[in-house]
Order: sequence, then structure tokens, then C-alpha cells
Amino acid sequence: MVGILEGLPSGLAVSVGQLSEQLRRRRLGFGRSARQNVEEDAVEVLGGLRGGRTLGSPVALVLPNQGRLDEAGLQPVSAPRPGHAELVGSIKHPGVELRDVMERASARETAMRVAVGTFCRRLLEELGVRLASRVLRVGEAADVSPLRIPGGRVNALADRSPVRCLDPRSGRGMVRAIEKASRAGDTLGGVFEVLASRPPAGLGSYAHWDRRLDGRIAAAFMALNAVKGVEIGLGFEAASRLGREVHDEYFRGAGYRGVAYRSNRSGGIDGGMTTGETVVVRAAMKPLPTLGKPLRSVDLRTGRAAKAHVARADVCAVPAAAVIGESLLAVELAQAALEKFGGDSVAELKERVERWRRQG
Repeated sequence: MVGILEGLPSGLAVSVGQLSEQLRRRRLGFGRSARQNVEEDAVEVLGGLRGGRTLGSPVALVLPNQGRLDEAGLQPVSAPRPGHAELVGSIKHPGVELRDVMERASARETAMRVAVGTFCRRLLEELGVRLASRVLRVGEAADVSPLRIPGGRVNALADRSPVRCLDPRSGRGMVRAIEKASRAGDTLGGVFEVLASRPPAGLGSYAHWDRRLDGRIAAAFMALNAVKGVEIGLGFEAASRLGREVHDEYFRGAGYRGVAYRSNRSGGIDGGMTTGETVVVRAAMKPLPTLGKPLRSVDLRTGRAAKAHVARADVCAVPAAAVIGESLLAVELAQAALEKFGGDSVAELKERVERWRRQG
């Protein structure tokens, strides 16, 4: 896999160790397949970085797929998996084998999104923005406990859990649900939450529909494999509440223009722009389409009924998706910050953001 990131300012400190740490986090989580023991995710920086700092030129990355190389000689796939891209991909591209569709459509490509997102994470950290994530639901097992810890400690606690759940009791329920699905030859989806604390207010736009930040964030998360729903703040719950139970009241306080928020039901975004409060994004992930006891399908070579293809796959990948979500949010926030503040170097960008916050 090859990634190219254009537009980063110069002088941003990023180490291979930081890249490796985020890629390591992506591979973890109870319910992952044996593939995680095959792929080492050793990313190589080909350009744009020297002496551990960005140069202002495009960053070029390469990440080999050892597991894919090992599978290159396997037999062609002819029975597509329901819920996967294989059937429609073969309709869209006649003559392309199902295996070529399944490999390119695989969530394996998210490893590069995490690598690229790590550069954006580092840029946001320089601006005082911190990213974190947690799992709220796996199947019917849910963590309904409120988030009562500082955003900066969320990842430290979530990463200790095999399912990245902050509540230990809820986490054990999620593990049991995954074990039950695994014994049944089935899979499980769930819901994860991604947080970005202390973003500058005013990122995004209210004047251009295609620059509204909530729309861009939603598009980035919907483009993540297996995600079927995205919400910001209260999200769908807001549809069943009264206005007084949804909108965040203001009071005089230590905020932009001397105004502070009494709550953050909007999830840090109003009118397509960041409010300065924590950005809160949740995504719903469907169960993965590779089942140990495969669903019914059709063999495209013979036209006869068949069992769907079975590949090495996860029972549940919601914890990994949460980590990937951090990178997706990082990319969108970093891009919006550069659009608003500009700057050729990190020092110039930081000075502009700090001045904006002081003036606010």
C-alpha cells in the first residue's frame, strides 16, 4: 500500500515509532483474526520527512502486505459473500476476478489511513487538540455509563480493555458476546465513539454546503468499511427530544467572545463549524460479512447455489474501527485547520492559532 499526504507544513516532528504505535493499536482488539499475527505493519517513509521532521513537501509512505503476498497463489473465488463488495464489484468491472475485488475492498487498506492520519494527529497535537476513542456497543452488549473522565485519559484507559470499553463490567459483556458469536460461526458489529478535545472554534463553514465540517466528517466515517451510520453529538437521539433538551445554552464565561457552553449536545459542531467544545462522533458498524458458517450464495462459474466464500477474517473489529476513526477525524480536522489558518511552517500555524484563541 502506498500513501501520499500533501499540504503538511514544514517542521512537524513525526517519528517512525509514533507511526508504528498507532498501527499497533489498529491491530488490537478481542475478536480479531489470525491475520493480525501475519501483518507486521512496518511502514517506510519514502519522502517528505528528514531528521524526523516534515519538509513541507508531500509525504510518501509505503506499507507492504505480507499476508496478501502469501495468498497470491490461492484458487480464484467464485461464490461471493453477501454484504461484501465482491458481487457488485464484479458486475461493475466484468472480467475482474472476485479475489481482486475482495482484496482491494478489504479493510486492510485502513492501515494506510492510520499511517497518514498519524501525521495529522501530530499536527493537531501541536495545536493542543487531543484525539481519543472508545467502544460503546458490541451486538447487544452496551456501555451506557457516561463519560466522566478527561478526554486526554480516554485512550489510556480504553487501550487496557480488550474491547476498548471504559466500563469493565460492560467490557466483559462485550467479550462474552464475541465469544458466543465465534462459537456460532457468526460475527458482530457495534458502535464506537471518537473524541477531539480543544479544537479551535470556527473550523469549517456555514456558507458553503460542501465545506460544512459535520458533512465532511460524516463522509469520512461512512467511507470506513462496514460503517452504516454516523452521528455527531446527540445524533439520532435529538430527533425524539424537545428543542430545550437538544440545544446547548450559553452563559458568560471563559469561552470565545466571553461566552461558554452549558452542555455539548451538539457534539462540538454548530452550523457546520466547530464550537471549541469537544467534537464527538459515533459510528455504527455492521457485522462483518465473512462468517465461519457461511451464508447462502451462488457460484458465478456454474450458476448453482453454493455457500459463500470463507476467508480469514475477524469475528468483531469494532475496537479496531474506533482506533481507525481517530485517524479519520484527525485528517478532517487537520485539513480544516490548515484551510482556516494556513502557514508554511508549524511554528507559523501555531502562532496563528494561538493568536486566534487569545482574540476569541
